[in-house]
Amino acid sequence: MATDSDIKNSTHAVEAAAVMRLLPHRPRVLALGEPTHGADILLDVRNHLFRQLVEQEGYRTIAIESDCMRGLIVDDYVTSGTGTLDEVMEHGFSHGFGASDANRELVRWMRAHNDGRPASEQLRFAGFDGPLEITGAASPRQALTALHAYLSARVDEALLPCTAETLDRLLGADGRWTNPAAMMDPAHSAGRSAEAKELRLLADDLVALLDAQTPQLLTQTSRDDWERARLYGRTATGLLRYHYWMADTSPARMTRLIGLRDSMMADNLLAVAERDLTLVHAHNSHLQRNKSTMRMWDTPLLEWWSAGALVNARLGEQYGEQYAFLATALGTIRHQGVDTPAPDTLEGLLYALPDDHCLVDVPGLTTALGDTRPAPRVSPWFGYAPLAPAHLSATDGVVFVKDVPQAQG
Repeated sequence: MATDSDIKNSTHAVEAAAVMRLLPHRPRVLALGEPTHGADILLDVRNHLFRQLVEQEGYRTIAIESDCMRGLIVDDYVTSGTGTLDEVMEHGFSHGFGASDANRELVRWMRAHNDGRPASEQLRFAGFDGPLEITGAASPRQALTALHAYLSARVDEALLPCTAETLDRLLGADGRWTNPAAMMDPAHSAGRSAEAKELRLLADDLVALLDAQTPQLLTQTSRDDWERARLYGRTATGLLRYHYWMADTSPARMTRLIGLRDSMMADNLLAVAERDLTLVHAHNSHLQRNKSTMRMWDTPLLEWWSAGALVNARLGEQYGEQYAFLATALGTIRHQGVDTPAPDTLEGLLYALPDDHCLVDVPGLTTALGDTRPAPRVSPWFGYAPLAPAHLSATDGVVFVKDVPQAQG
């Protein structure tokens, strides 16, 4: 039976150097998950660790689970000071993440870090989620019209598959795309209308034109502008695909939708990783290598491959082991009914240690436990997902945070 001392020997301070010692080499994408949203103490730990990884290990992009289009506002601010910090926090984040003091501190620090540095040495920001909320998806208008505008200013007009006026007519009012009733009732979705089907073809043609004209475009515009155009293309086609399946009436509808969301996330992460070493922060379920599961409303259990699993597979195929995943586990969120974990759970074993937070060496912990395996923890609150003990072997390390204060629920 493992003692507290045995388990303690498998833990370290949450520092960049300790993380690197857990890995065979510096990965191109280093992901840190969280088991719940809205707890600034978890983001404070993230900020501390990411700052060290930037300064000591040369990471140059920080990507978080937020709208990729809104993230451009944050990136403009941290690289060039465009706008004010208040404006960026209000308009640059989705999911309510702009209200977080810890996210505000991250953006403030990134801007201060970049001040006076040449562009080649600057730290970049990216949102890597699609323009999606749990209640629905955005209109494809912003991404589609931005892609068309980029191309129409730089390629022969005869090559364009349509005019801006045609796009505007087919898109119609944005409210027909963003109707929240469509998430629960496919009949309210505009995704399979005649106009939406034509837009899918036009979006595909615009992306194909962007790809075909790449050599010319890179002589006419900066690589950053070209990469943004690629983002517009991924987002437009992804949103139109998502809206199409929102109109689906089959039993696989929700499984399809949640899988499409993570596919969009993975494509955005892979594009960012092409540019430079990338740090990622999102929910554990979006970053783990194992298949993710979730239960929503009265649907059967949903299973899908996360963005992390997809990126791990793609990077592994191309470059070898270039994706690393640290899961975050926590002890209590008492104001949400998540009390002291049972001592036979993974969280309970770590909660018995004196540290407020620590980094766990998974192989070391497994050795300390011997033949004993932690019991799965069951959360009484839907907003918190305990770490599955069966997932430990596919995790490069665990960051443990003991308690979430009530003010941060």
